[in-house]
Amino acid sequence: MLFHVRMDVHIPHDFPAAEAAEIIAREKAYSQALQQSGKWRHIWRIAGQYANYSVFDVKDNAELHEILSGLPLFKFMEIEVTPLLRHPSAIREDDT
Repeated sequence: MLFHVRMDVHIPHDFPAAEAAEIIAREKAYSQALQQSGKWRHIWRIAGQYANYSVFDVKDNAELHEILSGLPLFKFMEIEVTPLLRHPSAIREDDT
């Protein structure tokens, strides 16, 4: 199943900088491993915001929840999920 996910990150301003840097490094490694596996198909930064739009290709909503809740920055995120379905007027067979 494909899911469109918006993630907005809100790290508190008084959060220790060294701890934030460590969490961000773990987040990057985790997300890149998911991208390499094909589960995290696309990631796009939203200009001017600490936020992104992503497309996940996973078995079901339970797998998506497991992935999202495993994000090191999860506790600092506001997440909006939209399930995607192929449009009947689409002319492309692939969804990449």
